[in-house]
Amino acid sequence: MIRKLVFSLSVVSLVAAGCTKLDENLNGQLNESQVGGGGGSANTAALLTGIYDNIRGTFQDQAGVYALWEMTTDELIGPTRGGDWDDNGAWRVLHSHRFDGDHIRVREVFAALGGVMYSATDLLRFNPTPQQKAEARMLRAFAEFMMLDGWGQVPYRDPGESTLQPPRVRKGVEELDYIIAELNAAIPDLPDAPKTRANKNAARVLLMKCYLNKGMIANRAAPTFAAADMTQVITLADQVINSGLYSFRPVYFDAFAPNNGTIGTENIWTQENIGGTVAGNLRSRWHSTMHYNQNPSGWNGFTTLSDFYNKFEAADKRRGINYPYTSPGAPPNPGGRVNVGLLRGQQYNWTTDAPLNDRTGAPLSFTDDVKIIEKGTNLEVTGIRAYKYPIDFQYDDNGNVDNDYVYFRLADVLLMKAEAILRGGTGATNAGGYGTTAVQLVNAVRTHPSRNASALGSVTLDQLIDERARELYLESWRKQDLIRFGKFLQAWQEKAASDPKYLYFPVPNGQLAANPNLTQNPGY
Repeated sequence: MIRKLVFSLSVVSLVAAGCTKLDENLNGQLNESQVGGGGGSANTAALLTGIYDNIRGTFQDQAGVYALWEMTTDELIGPTRGGDWDDNGAWRVLHSHRFDGDHIRVREVFAALGGVMYSATDLLRFNPTPQQKAEARMLRAFAEFMMLDGWGQVPYRDPGESTLQPPRVRKGVEELDYIIAELNAAIPDLPDAPKTRANKNAARVLLMKCYLNKGMIANRAAPTFAAADMTQVITLADQVINSGLYSFRPVYFDAFAPNNGTIGTENIWTQENIGGTVAGNLRSRWHSTMHYNQNPSGWNGFTTLSDFYNKFEAADKRRGINYPYTSPGAPPNPGGRVNVGLLRGQQYNWTTDAPLNDRTGAPLSFTDDVKIIEKGTNLEVTGIRAYKYPIDFQYDDNGNVDNDYVYFRLADVLLMKAEAILRGGTGATNAGGYGTTAVQLVNAVRTHPSRNASALGSVTLDQLIDERARELYLESWRKQDLIRFGKFLQAWQEKAASDPKYLYFPVPNGQLAANPNLTQNPGY
């Protein structure tokens, strides 16, 4: 009964996101008898589980949020390799900023975020418990924040509102103010833990992102930053830090490991994946980049850029390490080769330490050079391979890996606090002993033994965005950061300077046809 209910909600949520006229029996709304009685019923809990399930694949799969918020930046490229990875140019046009309103990733992510928002709103009319209501509002606020970040406008309905009429739309700062109000209203009823649920500190981190990006939401071409907003970021950061719930691990990649639910002490909010049972295709993060002949066998696709690789000092462990795997099925890696992070140069068998070859018999040696269209004889080795989640060898074959997906973590809080100080915020305390100045906070992250980078004598905004790149790469924040720092339209490897229209994604053409309240973003 519960499984069927959750599945049905997922289906109608996506349908409701793209249609305005639906059959009466599939109109995206459940009635009271289908859900059950009052708050706290098993079915209401199942509806909340359905919202979490809806958001899982949207953020974890390589074709979801990850594609739009990373492939459009200087951190990730999806080269076409002969006949491989062409996909009608879908990956090429993301990186080179040539996408439009018919792009498959733009269409699908818009619809998926809309499905999360709709299902969360629909739950609110069934008298959930105060905590269930708060969690649904937090999840909806997160999906709305991402849609606002991507498209600048957010369709919405009130609980119980008929789907036979198109959703209304809020834009820009009006929508951001609504998100802020929703989060503040939800916090008192959110739990302190576990980190796999929408929790108080997760809401505070999302509020930090709202205030930090408020000037960008108001004017993407020339963001400004009000001192009062930056002070809010600092105050919220200190609240999160002073909770005493989070600390750095000895190994940077522990935050993303197969058992990060236990050892990921830095993590504030994660999505639980259950090894062998439940996951959102998180294994695509390593399969999409690794070569066919590696263990596990990959799809030989995405890479990072050499300019990004060169942002790291040689001793910076975030660039890649021999991760100390302990789970069943993990190869022993006798040569101590880099097995998570950025893979560059000759690759080796992690069981025997024998050098690997590509499928042509040539050495499998990943090169710095990569082109958006590869035509040569070295198609299989171009590009430095990048992935951040240590491989769950035990469950890799069935895809349901045990690594929990990380939304928010301590390092991001410290770096946002540092940025807010640089942008004029005041009132910083020495929360957690990490410091009161921007350079102290940045050094607290980069010089920790798990990172092992050298201390900075001072820090500028240009240095800070590079530090955010090193610390948060491939966590789907790079696009937002580049826009906030005024760098998203600049040229980088395999991308010329781009038109200002790309500061927004285009509203999918199908959505425009279905909802007259949406407007296409300028230039598309």
